[in-house]
Amino acid sequence: MKTVLIAGAALLGTAFAPAWAQGPVSGTVTDARTGDGLPGATVLLDGVAGPATDATGSFVLGAVPAGTHELRISFVGYEPVVRQVQGQATEQRLTASLKPGAVLTGEALVTASRASDRTATAYTNLSKEDLAKRNFGQDLPYLLDQTPSVVVNSDAGAGVGYTDIRIRGTSNIGINMTINGVPLNDPESRGAFLVNLPDLASSVNSLQVQRGVGTSQNGGAAFGASINISTLDNRREAYAETNNTYGSFNTWKNNVQFGTGLVGGHFTFDGRLSRIATDGYMNRAASDLKSYYLAAGYQGKNTLLKFITFSGREKTYQAWNGVPEPAITGNRALLQTYVDNGELSEADAVRVQQEGRRYSYYTYDNQTDNYQQNHYQLHLSQALGANWNLGAALHLTRGLGYYENYRANRRFSAFGLPDVVIGSQTITRTDLIDRKWLDNYFYGGTFAFNYQPKDNDKFQATIGGAGNIFHNDHYGEIIWAQYAANLRPRQRYYFNDATKSDNNAYARATWQVLPRLGVYGDLQVRRIEYKIDGLEDDQNDVTTRANYTFFNPKAGATFTLAEGQQLYGSFAVGQREPVRADFTDRPAGDQTARAERLEDYEAGYRLTRADLSLLGPRTAVRLEANYFYMNYRDQLVATGQLNDVGAPLRTNVARSYRTGLELTGAISADDKISLSSTLTLSRNRILEYRDVTYDANYERVEAAPRTSTISYSPGVVSAHTLEGQPLKGLRLALLYKTVGQQYLDNSANEARRIAAYQVLDLRLRYVIRPVFMKEIELALLVNNLLNREYVANGYTYSYVGFSGQQETFNWFFPQATRNFLASVNLKF
Repeated sequence: MKTVLIAGAALLGTAFAPAWAQGPVSGTVTDARTGDGLPGATVLLDGVAGPATDATGSFVLGAVPAGTHELRISFVGYEPVVRQVQGQATEQRLTASLKPGAVLTGEALVTASRASDRTATAYTNLSKEDLAKRNFGQDLPYLLDQTPSVVVNSDAGAGVGYTDIRIRGTSNIGINMTINGVPLNDPESRGAFLVNLPDLASSVNSLQVQRGVGTSQNGGAAFGASINISTLDNRREAYAETNNTYGSFNTWKNNVQFGTGLVGGHFTFDGRLSRIATDGYMNRAASDLKSYYLAAGYQGKNTLLKFITFSGREKTYQAWNGVPEPAITGNRALLQTYVDNGELSEADAVRVQQEGRRYSYYTYDNQTDNYQQNHYQLHLSQALGANWNLGAALHLTRGLGYYENYRANRRFSAFGLPDVVIGSQTITRTDLIDRKWLDNYFYGGTFAFNYQPKDNDKFQATIGGAGNIFHNDHYGEIIWAQYAANLRPRQRYYFNDATKSDNNAYARATWQVLPRLGVYGDLQVRRIEYKIDGLEDDQNDVTTRANYTFFNPKAGATFTLAEGQQLYGSFAVGQREPVRADFTDRPAGDQTARAERLEDYEAGYRLTRADLSLLGPRTAVRLEANYFYMNYRDQLVATGQLNDVGAPLRTNVARSYRTGLELTGAISADDKISLSSTLTLSRNRILEYRDVTYDANYERVEAAPRTSTISYSPGVVSAHTLEGQPLKGLRLALLYKTVGQQYLDNSANEARRIAAYQVLDLRLRYVIRPVFMKEIELALLVNNLLNREYVANGYTYSYVGFSGQQETFNWFFPQATRNFLASVNLKF
């Protein structure tokens, strides 16, 4: 692999040499008050959008034709800058310092939850262009795959449908996600199911990933990271776009996007319609996904009001069971063990041998998950005098859907039904089809008062908070049964309802105490009240009452060593309530799941320079080294098992920690060649862990306490992107990802693990700007270029089998071998 990358770099470097003779226009866009770079700023040359500014606030436009041109630079919440530039043979470089604008934008609310170089935390900013580079229709986690400490996986194997993201070993139930400051995570399960919002990335104008506890957020606590998404872009020029992708496994993505620009000086309208469909890499793992996004806004001198609605509807064939280990290894003796213990039928075993790693457990043709989620948001940004502004939002999310399941030879009693008596015969079992429904409403409001004095950039403060309520009905219906004498149409066999209120308030401030020294403080109080009433599908009473009050302080400091160099350190406390499954998947009446507490220590060094001359006339460099120590009390860790809808089962462990070093670096030369890398080395441990097994007499055996590795926590994760422009308009990129071995449970047993893997992707993008339209882009993404067979997720369980000995059963989620996605994207 190393040889491949070196050869690729040499080849690309040779190809770029003639291109450097051109004369680009380059520059850096900064905040006039703080001097910080502004990532994601819009750069227009004669009204045509060029690349947005990168993470350092830098941009480069290609060779500019001779003559006079208008360069317009804008960023939400700031006054735009317009410059005249002349096309010439030599490079032109400029710096644009943007002042806070008199006209507010919805970013006032989003900015309140974002980290910056003043908050002493580890974060990564991604602009709309950064996301568009990899947006071929795969789910949002796959667009974040190259960011630090990230591991992604897909149930269906190719990144469409149900996907998951882990950051620092923490799954999405420990990752706080917000859209425009509004919580996205499901309040009960804490998961953020992005399959419900297909093609969301096409409407995102900026995104920030904070690692660790980060800043105070609306919604649940961040126990590994937070992902803050913004769609509040205001595009002043009218536009129309369409993105169309076709690829392996009959994968299709089609969308249209449109906007009026600024109409009458005050109004904007934007929209998107999308459809994504695929057969999936796994057999019988198809997805049919549809979504829309609509926004209407009014902006005045001191006020911005914006209404946004977006929705997603998904139908996915269930692939959350994965495949048994013998389908991966081909071990027939092991396959027989699965059959002997009832984990697979003889017919299943035959299909395992026929289908191999693409085997699917289900054969019923409508074994599907069906769900629709509608979001409504009303945002207000209002100036309150010279130094204050308010960002506020009201929101409503409506979710409704079910998954359909064929169940063979089930007892009537398991569904709360009497046996069927026909003459003298009593029938106790039947085949049936049921649907498990979720019917929910999530609503509330968020606010943030921002203090940003125009005549003093040394002190900034935010006072904010939110109040949210969630109602969710869980119920099951039997829609068909082989023996149905005692059944009514759509017979309901269980019902429980849940209500959860989540309120928080926080105050945050940064203060530049000395020219080189800044401090940061953040205090949050959060109150949760949660109740469940009724029966679960196993006929157990899941009545629950749980209330929590958390106080989460955070503090940090930054020290400027020299221009573009900074040291920082922070301490933060995060506390989090158990999720629904931590209550309902325990024995009836057991409410012993405890809240988790995290003490997060972060320290690091940053170097950002955009004016060096290492590889060409202008070289930009960004380096960061971040050390973290995350000390947990009562962390809820995955046991390796799943419940009947694919959610992980978890248990409290008294003491555990994650510690490690995150190294990131990026270097680019005149926008012609760039290399970015990230490497995370970590140690993830449970102290005094006791492994539980069972002996031949089915007696529980608890091992002596020892230090063990936390499940699903690789010790090494890296990502590398080499990108270049050998010809004008053509960009080539190699993307290399490595993930170390992971254990499926907390025993650190080598027989229960996911092997380390490495994946290389190839991406090509060719842009043409003809006179009759703004842009034509032809793009190709080849995933898993080296055709590796690997798995990225799995689960395990053990019990005393028919042999009288404890047997272990591993199930895995294989990822697709070499596959492609090709796109044609048009901008008008």
